[in-house]
Amino acid sequence: MVFTGHSLGRDKLEQLLKQGRLSRDEINTTYKIMRRIEAEELSLDASEIVITSTRQEIEEQWRLYDGFDPVLERKLRARIKRGVSCHGRFMPRMVVIPPGIEFHHIVRHNGDVDGEVERDEGSPASPDPPIWSEIMHFFSNPRKPMILALARPDPKKNITTLVKAFGECRPLRELANLTLIMGNRDDIDEMSGTNAALLLSILKLIDKYDLYGQVAYPKHHKQSDVPDIYRLAAKTKGVFINPAFIEPFGLTLIEAAAYGLPIVATKNGGPVDIHRVLDNGLLVDPHDQQSIADALLKLVSDKQLWERCRQNGLKNIHQFSWPEHCKSYLSRISSCKQRQPRWQRSDDGLDNSESDSPGDSWRDIHDLSLNLKLSLEGDKNEGGSTLDNSLDTEENAVTGKNKLENAVLALSNRTIGGTQKADHNVASGKFPALRRRKYVFVIAADCDTTSDFLEIIKKVVEAAGKDNSAGFIGFVLSTALTILELHSLLVSGGLSPLAFDAFICNSGSELYYPSSSTEDNHGLPFLVDLDYRFHTEYRWGGEGLRKTLVRWAASVNDKKGEEGKIVEEDESRSTIHCYAFEVTNPQMIPPVKELRKLMRIQALRCHVIYCQNGTKLHVIPVLASRSQALRYLHVRWGIDLSNVVVIAGECGDTDYEGLLGGVHKTVILKGVGESARKLHANRNYSLEDVISFDSHNVIQVDEACDSYDIRASLEKLGVLKGQ
Repeated sequence: MVFTGHSLGRDKLEQLLKQGRLSRDEINTTYKIMRRIEAEELSLDASEIVITSTRQEIEEQWRLYDGFDPVLERKLRARIKRGVSCHGRFMPRMVVIPPGIEFHHIVRHNGDVDGEVERDEGSPASPDPPIWSEIMHFFSNPRKPMILALARPDPKKNITTLVKAFGECRPLRELANLTLIMGNRDDIDEMSGTNAALLLSILKLIDKYDLYGQVAYPKHHKQSDVPDIYRLAAKTKGVFINPAFIEPFGLTLIEAAAYGLPIVATKNGGPVDIHRVLDNGLLVDPHDQQSIADALLKLVSDKQLWERCRQNGLKNIHQFSWPEHCKSYLSRISSCKQRQPRWQRSDDGLDNSESDSPGDSWRDIHDLSLNLKLSLEGDKNEGGSTLDNSLDTEENAVTGKNKLENAVLALSNRTIGGTQKADHNVASGKFPALRRRKYVFVIAADCDTTSDFLEIIKKVVEAAGKDNSAGFIGFVLSTALTILELHSLLVSGGLSPLAFDAFICNSGSELYYPSSSTEDNHGLPFLVDLDYRFHTEYRWGGEGLRKTLVRWAASVNDKKGEEGKIVEEDESRSTIHCYAFEVTNPQMIPPVKELRKLMRIQALRCHVIYCQNGTKLHVIPVLASRSQALRYLHVRWGIDLSNVVVIAGECGDTDYEGLLGGVHKTVILKGVGESARKLHANRNYSLEDVISFDSHNVIQVDEACDSYDIRASLEKLGVLKGQ
């Protein structure tokens, strides 16, 4: 998976907070910013590579996220290269690939590059573009080199410092003119307050330094005039400047280079990467007025330097073309492992080696300490108590992990029968029932008790009634229960597992199908989908993750020492892809967002779920969840998601929000799971930011509903026929 980032949520939040106009709560209400940030954290969890436009995005934006630490990323990459265990930790690789730019419309003329040239007396002279005269009429000597700045009138663009630098440097004023293209305006009084104030300050500076006849600031220009403006600056052997305090990318720098203009640019942000490729100018500190003046003066006065920068820009500009961009992008994607579920198991994708950048070197990791000393305090930067300072001294860590996973897998095999047979049955497509279904009802209500869940199952099956006589409706159970607990529940209620098409268990970490044969399954009529298990192995931390969770549980218990054990590992309910913990006092347990943050800081990629009213904690793979298991069934068996109906409660486990919304239909049973609302009390964002309860695909059924009420709601959704 590749996630391409730009204008990230945390960076946007920091900018809005610095402006001081809105509080954090007001920002979240207006922009739903915390939901956006969580979506970006999830992208980091699942991504192999994050493609950015500039290094500035990595160093000043992505590093704000819990799920990315540039130092830890380098350590993990170095450990992989040296064959040292990472103890289940993963960090996406950050790759800088600048955006592609279209150059076919750029036409350079001889006069644009070499100044005035002699024309053939027999050929008619082509008229100058109208925008040239609009600019030139400002100047008393229009033949001087033009310093060009093209930016909106925004304080962040730092135009006032540029004008001061020009105004206070007499040699520069004698050698060059200054052109400021600052958008379009009719009346300054009609502009926004910030823009108007900035423009007025620039006009005052022009008056202060008596720059009349040396500075152009036209009121209007069209987008089609911009190429001609670049051409005019190049024709006068001028310079393009971007003095912004921070420039995320710097598209205008590339455009200017394409027309043969050398550049002076801020050293903060994307221009650093552009200059590294083009080598066609000078970088400056945007806060240093003298540095800006010196760089401009150097370029306009040193003709050899100007010519060398121009030639470098023209020679290297192709590296920002669309063909080069696509080539770089596709080469990166081809190095990623396939994430689409596969039906035939293969060892080809099990290689743990990480593909590297063609231009990568050992310089950034040669002297790097590879010790993984990580804090349990949920802080990326401070020391705190060290979590894994003993990991590297454990000689048999990898062996221990393999032994544990083999033991758990063997236990699973004894529970559901031989894995080879299960894998053969699933992979060979012997479960055509789901493919035949016109509608699929997914019963995913998180109830206070298992008996309540059983009653809801019966009501939904009864609601289908005679409409299912031809078998057009399939049933899937989605729950936090283990397959053993679910089987016992069905037997106690007199329901046959064969009446259901699939069973999503352990909060979505396991997927089972019913089996008519129990001969080799120790009396249990289920087969595990090993393709799903193989698919969810991606980024699974295994034993390294389990050890971290055990240490976390011990630290929670130590802090609440007088309360006794608050959270304890539940080995009997744990499986190969679900580490289960028993919570004896849900009121004392940290919020799920804190544990999720800690796992991300540790570079452990997983889903953390409080379930069964907070009495259980499940930690499962990042590609496993009840909602993702449903999408897997869609891909695996070709189920039409628009014909899927999810029956859920009014609230539920902390993965509840993933079950709602989307293209499938939803029936919400009001009152069901209401007591689990306390699990959602300390959220970063409200459920309403995720779920549109007024959607035509969502219907709520009143409390104390029976099968008739459920049927009526299904009829409203157009799933069942009215009787």
